[in-house]
Amino acid sequence: MNRIETLKLICDQAQQGELTFPTGLDVSLKILRVLDDPDCHIDLAAKLILGEPLLTARIVAVANSAAYNRSGQKITDLRNAVSRIGLRTARALTAAIATRQMAGAPTFPALRTATTRLWEHTAHVAALAHVIARRVTHQDAETALFAGIVHEIGGFYLISRAKDFPGLLEGEPADWAEHAEAEIGRAILHRLAIPEPIISAIEAMWEGYLALPPTSLGDTLLLANDLSPVASPLYESRETKNPGDAPVIDSIIDEQTLSSILSESADEVESLTAALRF
Repeated sequence: MNRIETLKLICDQAQQGELTFPTGLDVSLKILRVLDDPDCHIDLAAKLILGEPLLTARIVAVANSAAYNRSGQKITDLRNAVSRIGLRTARALTAAIATRQMAGAPTFPALRTATTRLWEHTAHVAALAHVIARRVTHQDAETALFAGIVHEIGGFYLISRAKDFPGLLEGEPADWAEHAEAEIGRAILHRLAIPEPIISAIEAMWEGYLALPPTSLGDTLLLANDLSPVASPLYESRETKNPGDAPVIDSIIDEQTLSSILSESADEVESLTAALRF
């Protein structure tokens, strides 16, 4: 079976709901379901999250990032960290762990490298989306953060399947691979009951049409993806872009250029990106 046939098989299976999730994902999905409950209490959330050391560390790190720590006071305990960032952001960070776990535990060096770089890309997009939503498109920043975290979930799933299909993520045609990732990503997002506005925004990013001035959640994601200094490693056709080369970088937004807004927010983006790395 060649690469195109393999991608088509995996894509068809995903569309039919035949998704093979890596072991270890169940706990993160359980926490996500609890945090989805509008009546979830912060004490219950903290108790569940404490059972996941990596998630606990990420939440405390994000709570102390420039994006959330306006007072400059460091937090060292989980409950106060969750209280500072809120349950919605805690849910987004749980989704981050689940997204990263979607790749499984690759044994091949090339797949481990791809997983690490794909998460680097994801962290940059999520951090940029958070700032762009708040300062440029005036979308909900927490929703944008969540959307940025899950926008490459199909890519992580493809990495998990690559162990069974050597060469799956190599070679051409990249366009087919991108199409497959979109189809697989859409199936996973629906399977995980991701809210429809977030799925629609990710689909808009896949389509690649940016409105000027940018106003929607889809525009937010597309801008963040284009401005990320780290490109997705899965498709060589996606070139890493220098923010200075982006065609909209000097667009006027609320009497400021996008470049000046991003410059002012550089510390916030950098600290949030660093907090999301694992």
